[in-house]
Amino acid sequence: VLENRDLQDSIKPQKVEFHSLNFNSTLHWQPGRDREARDTVYFVQYKVYGQSTWQTKDDCWGIQNCVCDLTNETSDIQEAYYGRVKAASAGVYSDWSLSCRFTPWRETMIGPPTVTVIHSNKSIILNLQAPKSPYKRKRGSRIPMTNYYDLLYQVFIINNLLDEQHRVLVYEGKNKIIKIEDLRPGVSYCIVAKTYVPMLDRSSAYSSRQCTVL
Repeated sequence: VLENRDLQDSIKPQKVEFHSLNFNSTLHWQPGRDREARDTVYFVQYKVYGQSTWQTKDDCWGIQNCVCDLTNETSDIQEAYYGRVKAASAGVYSDWSLSCRFTPWRETMIGPPTVTVIHSNKSIILNLQAPKSPYKRKRGSRIPMTNYYDLLYQVFIINNLLDEQHRVLVYEGKNKIIKIEDLRPGVSYCIVAKTYVPMLDRSSAYSSRQCTVL
């Protein structure tokens, strides 16, 4: 029995936590202390905060990966959720490991906008597109994150390619089409943008660089 107890403890999953980007929410965990238990499989359940019954995630029942996609199960973004994981190896099951409480609306990270350079002639015209959520409208198109948050775009210009860190904020606001004027011909300009959520005081990562020579 003691040997079993040791094995139970050594395979118990660790660091169970939700990772979420634009409401694509996955549960992640790390294997237990016994890294040698090669045949370990994992079982995932989830529940809404305040409910007593746990729901089984069928796709993540007896899996070898240490990640489980719970995007559809956490689609009520104002609700709070828990996830839990247990492990099995050599016929022995660990106890459950519990995540912290997870509220998608409060905790998801927002991605950067997609930036398209439309045209240039002493000026750069940019088209910004908000990131999209995984959730769909009735017609099938994915709902943009602007439906869920009051988002601002922050646009930065890098006009010194040697100094990547020297980014100058040239625009902050809600417009999707932005014109940056009074630029020098023959100079290479690069643009990056961020999404900013004032209510949560949270910024996205930078978008990928879009460069153009006027």
